[in-house]
Amino acid sequence: MSVTDEFTLDFGRAERIGLEEAIYCAGKSPEQIDAILDAAAERGARFLLTRLDADKLGALSGAHRRRLDHCPVSRTAVFGEPRPVEGTPSVAVVAAGTSDVPVAREALRTLHYQGRGATLIADVGVAGLWRLTQRIEEIRTFPVVIVAAGMDAALPSVVGGLVAAPVIAVPTSVGYGIAAGGQVALNSVLASCAPGITVVNIDNGYGAACAALRLLHAAERLARRTER
Repeated sequence: MSVTDEFTLDFGRAERIGLEEAIYCAGKSPEQIDAILDAAAERGARFLLTRLDADKLGALSGAHRRRLDHCPVSRTAVFGEPRPVEGTPSVAVVAAGTSDVPVAREALRTLHYQGRGATLIADVGVAGLWRLTQRIEEIRTFPVVIVAAGMDAALPSVVGGLVAAPVIAVPTSVGYGIAAGGQVALNSVLASCAPGITVVNIDNGYGAACAALRLLHAAERLARRTER
């Protein structure tokens, strides 16, 4: 059996749901990723790769490594020509602490891959609430807000009580002991008393960005309907 028998790429996903397929690399071998990128190159396709760490990147073929725009912090890579980011940034990606930045950057890179402007606002967690109050007016200017937070993950609830925009919470695995790899953060945001917060899985910056993109697409469809 050839390695090419182990995957079927979904080149029609963008037409169906408005989001292109991404390649999750954590469970794939370098040989599988090389074969996927060969198939993409044959079609002139581009891909976002997630959870691509430095060791696996180094094991890919030299030709593919040279074509990848890799970010070691977020462990994301873009294969192919980057899409230009146009217009005013529409998503604020808020990180509670510096340790939450890798997850926040995964969301940021996903949005930029789709051509959407986004702004990172980092280290504004509730342990120093003055840092959030200094940036809250800026955060309120964005149509959609993603909040990445670990430990007790209190920040999404606080932001959810201060802004009118949809808030997408990303619990992170930052923390130790009772934090239980992000389970406490996940439970905290699921139990939030701030109404209407959307919650994605632990460390799922990519999923948060996709939720933001669906919201932006829906807003654009509504605007077009109103114009008719």
